[in-house]
Amino acid sequence: MRRRRESLGISQGRLGRHLGLTFSLIQKYEKGTNRIGAGRLYQIAGFLGVAPSHFFEGLDGQDGRGAPEPGMSRDDMQVLADAFNGILDGETRASVLALVRQLASDSESPRR
Repeated sequence: MRRRRESLGISQGRLGRHLGLTFSLIQKYEKGTNRIGAGRLYQIAGFLGVAPSHFFEGLDGQDGRGAPEPGMSRDDMQVLADAFNGILDGETRASVLALVRQLASDSESPRR
């Protein structure tokens, strides 16, 4: 929950105000001191723009489809996607995409 909240730039206080809770209760949720009920988890997920199942992904070392998750975590992928979507200039977006594709193809090439 904390990683998603921080990736969106949302403070504990703001999340708490939205839910009608104190920031200290949000802090306790994030530290695992207090349990989060199903209804509250649904509210948190909605505010953070993810499905409630998002908070359970990777707990068993898998991606939810039964296969180990390679590479980046889903949170890292979301942060990257959010940052990319924040690039408004079309040429800049195309350049970033070309760079990422080139870096990916370079990493697949055999090393000498």
